[in-house]
Amino acid sequence: MPATQPDTQPSAQPATDLYLDLMAKVLTRYGFEGRNVTVQLGGRSYESYLWEMLRAQMKERDIRMVETGEFDAERRKVGADWPVDAESMIGLARMANLRHCVETVIQDGVPGDLIETGAWRGGSCIYMRAILKAHGETGRTVWVADSFEGLPPPDAEKHAADTGDQHHTRHDLAISVDDVKENFRRYDLLDEQVQFLKGWFSDTLPTAPIEQLAVLRLDGDMYSSTIDALDALYDKVAPGGFVIVDDYGAVPACAQAVHDFRDAHGITEPLQEIDWAGQFWRRSS
Repeated sequence: MPATQPDTQPSAQPATDLYLDLMAKVLTRYGFEGRNVTVQLGGRSYESYLWEMLRAQMKERDIRMVETGEFDAERRKVGADWPVDAESMIGLARMANLRHCVETVIQDGVPGDLIETGAWRGGSCIYMRAILKAHGETGRTVWVADSFEGLPPPDAEKHAADTGDQHHTRHDLAISVDDVKENFRRYDLLDEQVQFLKGWFSDTLPTAPIEQLAVLRLDGDMYSSTIDALDALYDKVAPGGFVIVDDYGAVPACAQAVHDFRDAHGITEPLQEIDWAGQFWRRSS
């Protein structure tokens, strides 16, 4: 009589899921960040003016203003706060959407690379590289496009929607390319499948050596940054690929750029809501 095999229970969660779920939480510091939170000052307040003056005098130093506060899981889930040390500020909901889009193009065999235009500390791009690695995808590149110097001053004559935009005054949005590369190294994810495009989008994206894209993630905040990325890259998005807009609900000028571009190009695929800020659509043709 042959020996019976012992009963074994399959893992409740495959290793890939465990890894990618943990990566999303660590990159956003969901539940890992302790009690310190970044101080949010009014954009035109006297306090904000004094703080920016202080930062301007110490540009060579990475100084931040934090205060004691309780970790708010719901706000971090939807990227509604500003993590002190996280590589990403987009929150778990937009991380989950990014994973859905990347895994869908892998499963459906949609050709092309992945790009984020506006990388900050690199968290979303690190996550895209982690997803590729977890699924053994070796034929796609993650493109990290950013000035790595913050955002440009608004050109109101060219793009009226950017009139009064203050993103260029936020020195904490200027993360050097070396710092972003170091963040990739922290997770053992800096390799030949990660490429960097340094400079203003209007200069770098039209001539970027990208043949085709499966995922185009826009996180440039401003009208100009959004429209420049769409003008240069949308035609490279393969049918079945995704366009993700991080700032749609957060910056009205960004939403206007999206609608202006979609209207001008007759794009009718429905925009789908991710959370209070993010929207995306899937290209059908």
